[in-house]
Amino acid sequence: MRVALHSVLKEGQESGYEQVHATVPEDLLDALRRAGITDWRIWRSGRHLFHLVDCEDFAAAMAALDKDPANQRWQEFIGAYVDHFEDTGGSPAEAERMALGEVWVLSAQAEAAEPE
Repeated sequence: MRVALHSVLKEGQESGYEQVHATVPEDLLDALRRAGITDWRIWRSGRHLFHLVDCEDFAAAMAALDKDPANQRWQEFIGAYVDHFEDTGGSPAEAERMALGEVWVLSAQAEAAEPE
């Protein structure tokens, strides 16, 4: 499944947020993988962050991360930069409504149209 999230940075924390993401701690990467997250991308526009998370079960992944010491340390640390998340209703289960179903892919259509 692919889930979209939207968060907002605290005023003036844009460059700091990007700097700390230059190298995310290895124990956090391990925790994300253990939780079943295969990819997590973040884009920024001003103070707005747009996340795209690939995993099998988002609610289960968030539940596992909530209990993981590496993620707990990261959340405490990153909280200095992130003001809040929007549109998720505040719980991992409700964030499932943000799951994205693929509608169209340019490259796939172009490949299908190419003569053999």
